[in-house]
Amino acid sequence: MNARNAIDMTAPVQAPRDAAPASTWHSQMPDDKAMLRAAAELTRDIAVARPGIYWPDMLASAFVGYAALAGAILVSHPVAAVLLGLLSALALYRALLFIHELTHIHKDALPGFRMGWNLLVGIPMLIPSFMYEGVHTQHHARTRYGTVEDPEYLPLALMKPWSLPVFALTAILLPVALLVRSAVLVPLGAVIPPLRTLVWERASALAINPQYRRRRPEGDFARMVFWQEVGCSVWAIAVLAASFAWGWCPLLIALCVVSLTAFLNQVRTLVAHLWENDGEAMTVTAQYLDSVNVPPPARFSGLWAPVGLRYHALHHLLPSLPYHSLSEAHRRISQHLGEASTYRKASYPGLAPLLMRLARSTMTAR
Repeated sequence: MNARNAIDMTAPVQAPRDAAPASTWHSQMPDDKAMLRAAAELTRDIAVARPGIYWPDMLASAFVGYAALAGAILVSHPVAAVLLGLLSALALYRALLFIHELTHIHKDALPGFRMGWNLLVGIPMLIPSFMYEGVHTQHHARTRYGTVEDPEYLPLALMKPWSLPVFALTAILLPVALLVRSAVLVPLGAVIPPLRTLVWERASALAINPQYRRRRPEGDFARMVFWQEVGCSVWAIAVLAASFAWGWCPLLIALCVVSLTAFLNQVRTLVAHLWENDGEAMTVTAQYLDSVNVPPPARFSGLWAPVGLRYHALHHLLPSLPYHSLSEAHRRISQHLGEASTYRKASYPGLAPLLMRLARSTMTAR
């Protein structure tokens, strides 16, 4: 959701990796305590989520996304329809990625934001916040990252080359799968308990690890899941009913736009990490170096990795830091620690070099 080229910023840490077996280099890497301390101390004054940034950004992204989608559906000129569809996909992509922020911000930090996001984005896109909440935090757990218990990790760099295009292209089917889930499987699960269990365990989380099984929700979270599921099912059934009554073309266009959005996110996922761990528990520093920052002057990283996700490695150091503070945090930490620091070694020049590095890794994997 990084190829070594002329600018290979990972070179300083390649020797110990290459010298050790692939299954052990992570566990052999001690934590860089100076980096961890600096990251925490230098960002304390920018650690509060600001409603004046979150709300306008999310609302504007959703408005542009839906307006452009309506335009793509209504205009008769094919080129204009394609351009509006592209704009809609990019805007809705940004709006959807606020789900990542919802998993980290304190429940009292932005009053009403979770409900507002679900009503405006999550439920209409059939990706309510419960699909990420309680899942993504496991990816950040100290002893789970990169292991078989991590729902968001696969050792892609150690897999076969064909796994990368398959991984990316399967995302295109996500909108149809979500529609079937909410319109058919969830209602049927209400009267068929085994199906309900299966759907919850296997089709209720934004996870990429096929071994992941989600635990049953409890307490307040279970109540939130119930109402979000009801909202998604009502919306999905209404959309299908409207398509039967007035034609399928609008739905097909919308599915194409959301498929592009899902594909963009899957490509971003491919370069969010180096994916070089084969299941061993890792130190925090090893997790950081297995993750990726694509800071300026990288071009267009704000488009394919919006809402702060261009600083994904930094996010793994400071998971609760709001997205609007990551750029300043990166500037401060980089300036404080210097170019030769461990911190700098997680920065890469762009999307294409990252994809090339990952592809090369699969070609040399055993």
